[in-house]
Amino acid sequence: MAGLTQCVAQGARPQITPQRNKPQENKKPKKGKEPRALGVLEVNGGKGTLIPVAILIDGEFYDASAYKADPIPMALEWGTVYEAEQSGDSKGLFTVNGALHSKSPGSAHPWVGTGTYLPRGSEVAKTSHKAEDVPVGLDNSGDEPPRLTRKDASKPAAAPDASSTPAPSGSGSADKPGATAPASSQPAGGSSTGSTTTGSTSGQQTPKATNPPAPEKPADGHSTPVAAPASQTSSSESSSGKSSSGESGDNYYRPTLRRGKPTTAAPSDEDETVAKKGGKTDSAASAGAASASPPQMVAAISDALGPDPQSYKFFWKTGEEEERRNQMLALAADEVRAYAAALLKNQIPARPVAPKSGAVGHKAAAKQAQPVFENVQFHGFDVWLTSQPVMILSAEAHIPGATEVNAAAEPYSVMLVAKTDIYGNLRKLFSGITDKFHLDVTPRLELIDVVDADGDGRGELLFRESSDAGSGYLIYRATADKMWKMFDSLHAE
Repeated sequence: MAGLTQCVAQGARPQITPQRNKPQENKKPKKGKEPRALGVLEVNGGKGTLIPVAILIDGEFYDASAYKADPIPMALEWGTVYEAEQSGDSKGLFTVNGALHSKSPGSAHPWVGTGTYLPRGSEVAKTSHKAEDVPVGLDNSGDEPPRLTRKDASKPAAAPDASSTPAPSGSGSADKPGATAPASSQPAGGSSTGSTTTGSTSGQQTPKATNPPAPEKPADGHSTPVAAPASQTSSSESSSGKSSSGESGDNYYRPTLRRGKPTTAAPSDEDETVAKKGGKTDSAASAGAASASPPQMVAAISDALGPDPQSYKFFWKTGEEEERRNQMLALAADEVRAYAAALLKNQIPARPVAPKSGAVGHKAAAKQAQPVFENVQFHGFDVWLTSQPVMILSAEAHIPGATEVNAAAEPYSVMLVAKTDIYGNLRKLFSGITDKFHLDVTPRLELIDVVDADGDGRGELLFRESSDAGSGYLIYRATADKMWKMFDSLHAE
């Protein structure tokens, strides 16, 4: 019995079998796990400024200017690459090099990113510098130690002027038979009086005078011009050439010394002033024109594992775009008239008008005039990639002959989004009519572009809004019946 009990006890003891560890597979991150950042890029030449808008984490949008801002937002970390897109097409790459923070409480954009913009198809500029083989001023061709040389050391030494060198003592006069003077001592085509000795009894010669010889007067009393010596002419030309090319180029206002009479008149102070002012004016005008042009605003996406960009452009048939544009303007006119009538109806007059006792019935309301549109912008995008365009019309409108109430609110800001149904008629998806007194109810919208905000392949509309609460950005998705708001930076968490 004891042995049986011992066997039962040993059989009841749990037995653990070691399991082999399965090799871990290289699992790729699932779609949607990687963050996807959206911003608005202001491009001005080769540089740009990025305004962070939204960042998508696990299917939810967050404010990119505040998400993990410790010490800077995650969307503006150094080295982050954004792809600029226009209507879905890639236009270039923007690399974040720094982040700027504004502590002003009324700032529209508390965080902005700075960096470099590389358009599509251009090459990256090479920043490496190649070292010189031989440093300037050092000659390391031989085994000798290096020597410091001047720039003009390589030029050949000028030949000494024979006219400035005194003749040897006891040589006598230059016209002595058997004595020949150097060729350079004779003037070029002139008299030999400047090279002869001043006294024949002394037996010595003096150096030639530096001034040119006086012209001889012929019998008629008129003076004959005498050419300057060749050495003097060459020296004056070389000195003038050196001063004009070297000294004048280094310092424009440094005076130059020249021998002989000037060949051209020197520029006057007035001419120099006009030239300088003209140059400054031209440069200032060109710089002003470059700065006056507004920077281009495009949408930018940063996603390491996101889908490739695809175009959302819609290609109209001949005459179709103009027809749809006129239909959108007619629909916008109805919306503006309805908005103006609502303003007039909801206005409380200062002095209520008492109805007349003899009045029977009501007068028919006067028909409003046709609204006049300005700054009209019309776009059509194939956001669903089904060759059915979503049309966006933005404009400013005013009604001629409007009442004082409506005239004070003008111009009206119009934003209209519509699509076509199966019969080809317009179907309104969104209508935003507002004025400067009602921005708290309906903000003013400005279309930035169409962009794939969530990476699902469909295009969303990115707007910039202006309201009493400030300025921000909106992301809308166009559905079959209405516009669905996906993100609002003014009311983001």
